[in-house]
Formats: sequence, C-alpha cells, structure tokens
Amino acid sequence: MATLVLDNGAYTAKIGYSQESVSVIPNCQFRSRTSRLKTFTANQLDEIKDRSGLFYILPFQKGYLVNWDVQRKVWDHLFGKEMFKVDFSDTSVIITEPYFNFSSIQESMNEILFEEYQFQSAFRTNAGSLSAHHYFHSRPSELCCLLVDSGFSFTHVVPYCRSKKMKEGIRRLNVGGKLLTNHLKEIISYRQLHVMDETHVINQVKEDVCYVSQQFYKDMEESQLKGGENTVVKDYVLPDFSSIKKGFCKPPEEMLFSGKYKTGEQILRLANERFAVPEMLLHPSDIGIQEMGVHEAIVDSIQSLPEEMHAHFYQNVVLTGGNTLFPGFRERLEAELRSLAPAHLPVSILQPANPICYAWEGGKLLAHSPDYDEVVVTREDYEENGHFICEERFDI
Repeated sequence: MATLVLDNGAYTAKIGYSQESVSVIPNCQFRSRTSRLKTFTANQLDEIKDRSGLFYILPFQKGYLVNWDVQRKVWDHLFGKEMFKVDFSDTSVIITEPYFNFSSIQESMNEILFEEYQFQSAFRTNAGSLSAHHYFHSRPSELCCLLVDSGFSFTHVVPYCRSKKMKEGIRRLNVGGKLLTNHLKEIISYRQLHVMDETHVINQVKEDVCYVSQQFYKDMEESQLKGGENTVVKDYVLPDFSSIKKGFCKPPEEMLFSGKYKTGEQILRLANERFAVPEMLLHPSDIGIQEMGVHEAIVDSIQSLPEEMHAHFYQNVVLTGGNTLFPGFRERLEAELRSLAPAHLPVSILQPANPICYAWEGGKLLAHSPDYDEVVVTREDYEENGHFICEERFDI
C-alpha cells in the first residue's frame, strides 16, 4: 500500500509518495493576461509565457480552505495521470490542515477524500504536528519544541511536548507572505511604478531582495545616503517575459547612481523597502496591525505554559515556513528573543535546511513509523461511523 503525503498549504502544496521525494507545486489556478479564457492549474504555470498581470484564483482565503471548486481542480490535477497517477483504492493519504480548522471544512474534506476520491485510508493533521514529529525523530532526547511556522496567511507559534501540541500555548499572528508581498506592491506602486496587478513579479522581487535587518534604525539611516556609501540600495531588473524571463538584481559594479540606464530595461530601485517589508513580522504595528511581533508571541506562548518547561522551549525553537528564508531572520529573532527571555535560560533557534518541506519530511517519517496504521481512518471505518470517527482519531 502506497502512502501519499500532501502538505496542503495556502500558497504551495508539498506532495509526494512516502518512498519518493517531494514536489512543491503552486496550490492555485492562474489566468494570464494573454489567454483570458484558459485557466492554468498548479504547475501548468510553467506553460504561461507572459506572466505579467497574472491572475491568481486561490482555494484558501485568510488561511482557511473555502474555495472547494478550485481545490478540487488542483487535486484532480495532482492525483491525475499527468502527475502522481494515484490508485485511490490502494493508497493512504496524510493531509494537512490549519490549526483550529472549522468543523464544516473538516467534514467537507472527509467527504471529498473518502467519498469522491475514495482513498483507502486517510490521516488529517496540522503541518506543525508533522514538523514536530520530524524534530523529535531527529533529536530523540528532546521532550519539548516550540514551532514557529510562518507561511502564506499566518505565522503560528505552537508548543509541542512529547509530540502532543499544547493548545493553551498556541499563538497566531495574522502576518504571512501574502501580506508582505501585498505591502511591497503598495509601497512600490506609491513610490515609483504601478505594480498592483503584478503579484507574481513582486513576489519574486520580495524573495530576491528582501532581508531582515539586524539594526533597523542604522540600516534606515544608511538607506538614505547618497551614491556609493549607500550599501542598502539595489537596482532590480524587472522581467519583460521576452528577453528577460526572470527578474534579477544588477551587480553592484554595474549600478548607476545618476542618469538612466542605456539598456532600456525596466528598473526598480529598492532601498529601505528591502528590510522594512520583512520587519512587519517583528513589528506588525508598523503598518497598523495591532498585534505582537513573532518574538513577543514566542515569549507570550512560553509564559502561558508550566514554568518547569520554559527552559526546554527556549532551547528548542524551530523555524518552518517560507518567510523564515529571509536572510538574517534567524539571527534577528534569536537576538530579540535573547533580550526578552530570562537571563539564566539559554536560547537556541534551529532553522532546518529546507523549512518549506520540513513538515512534508515529517509526514514521510510518520508514514514509515510502525504505529501509522493505528492512527489512520480507513474507508470502512468512515463508511461505518461517518465524521464522528475522524473527529475521534485525528488530534485537531
């Protein structure tokens, strides 16, 4: 029996069989400016030549799966003959959902997995639980870990003890990759070039040039200097999708500080945007979101738990999710956490080599663990007991 692991994120789906490696695929549909009528699903994005003004149709809104029509089409494509060729009657699926998911969404998911696709068995869990499984598997001596999962819609801080999540310590910040990209679009549109329709392009800009500042005010002053003293400023060449397929940063030796470039490329000049955008993860109040930053949420989460556990949590902070890939994020978070944590407790933050696929790898380990068969719900179980059996088995 094959096991398919599907970490179904709001931006990308991480999918693969437990014996094979993972594929990261956009979890949405696209319409392009040129072919208005055709809808592209998931990794058909690669077929779109001109990706300017790309229109996204997302199954997730504000972090929860609400658009089932889109999600079905994406899954049909992933499970179908072009991609994973799933033989449903002989396949078990591990699928992820957000924390505190609504029961109506859970029931829809049960129905689709068991009644439409007719998987042999299914296990539904949080991505964080799979990450925790991965962490405890790689460090069997540890009892606790604190997961920081910063994804597309939210940033969650979740304490795990002996692979069980501690619900009273879960904190959620409504700051994720989507917000950062949208904010960068607004800043650029206001300051230099109207890019409100260019989500795909600006997301690439964000990934290429943004970083987390170690000393915000010092970088802020530096970004206002003139000419060569300004080490922050970068010129980003925007793609035109004919000769330049993907945007890139101009190398420092080619940058001009006065006058125009002769080459006729479209240039974005980015200075303080580079670090002011990711700063929102640490200070959401900068743009009027009245919430704690990640570091404060971590401390608040740990404070709500029994005191004898505090030392273990501060030493086992694990970063997962795409936003943790900003250069300098781990170092800055460690510094901020160090200044807030009690002086006698050591602070240690682990950033896995591939934070986006960390949960998927955890699912892969779980699929191979001897007691996997005891946690899943089989189709027979479901047909006999309905949604009730899923609620009972899955620790959500």
